[in-house]
Formats: sequence, structure tokens, C-alpha cells
Amino acid sequence: MASLLTTSIFTYSPVNNGSRSFRKSGNSSLRRSCVKAMKIEKSLEELYNVRVERKVSPEKLAQLEVSRWSVWKTGKCQLPWDWQVDQLVYIEEGEVRVVPEGSKRFMQFVAGDLVRYPKWFEADLWFNGPYQERYSFRAYGDDY
Repeated sequence: MASLLTTSIFTYSPVNNGSRSFRKSGNSSLRRSCVKAMKIEKSLEELYNVRVERKVSPEKLAQLEVSRWSVWKTGKCQLPWDWQVDQLVYIEEGEVRVVPEGSKRFMQFVAGDLVRYPKWFEADLWFNGPYQERYSFRAYGDDY
């Protein structure tokens, strides 16, 4: 997963400007330098161990036998959700915004995405219109 990069700007003034005297004048900004520090944030998918594969090929869907999975549909709504087991979801229609419990950020998944939610994951799901998915519960360690 790609990490998000954010920057913060810190400024500092050199303590010694070459002379033995130190000054507290307002003109010290002329000698001020700028340093950029980078803070690397992990994506939500990485933080919560949610795996997503975008635009899954028909061959992969056939290999996983997605057409035999259970179907779940909804319309525009918001639902709190928690996963008691690992779940593999293929989104057939619509989109969902997944807001992990305690987070202000969200993950967004759309039709054509194959998403693996880990056991014990808790989030609010936001659907902005018709939505349909096929899902399969997975045993721990089963890979897709």
C-alpha cells in the first residue's frame, strides 16, 4: 500500500551568528533558516490490515468462485459493523465508505473491488445509493 506523506515546517534561528553577543531583536528572521520534516503516515488499509484488490479480473473471480458466494444488498444508509471472522467481499454495484472506529479518515471501495476485512475489525459503513456485494467468510490464514 502506498503511504501518505505529510509535511510540517519547522523554523529555527541559529544560536550563534558568528559573534559572541546574542541578541533578541526582531530582525533575527534575516538569518533564519527553514527545515522541512516529513512525517510518514500509513494508509488505513495498512493500519487496519484491510486488503483490497482493484478491478479484479474475470479469471480471478472464476478461480475464487465468487458467483457462488452469498449476496447482500442495501440502499442509501449508514451502518455500524464489526467483523467476527475474516470476510472476503466482492463489490458488484455501488460504493462504500468505511470509517474505522475512532478514526476521522475513511477507506473507499467501489464496484470491481475485492476487499478482505480482518476478524474483529469495527467500522461505520456509509452507502450513498444502491449497493450490492458478494461475500465469503474465510478461515484465519486462508489467502485469496
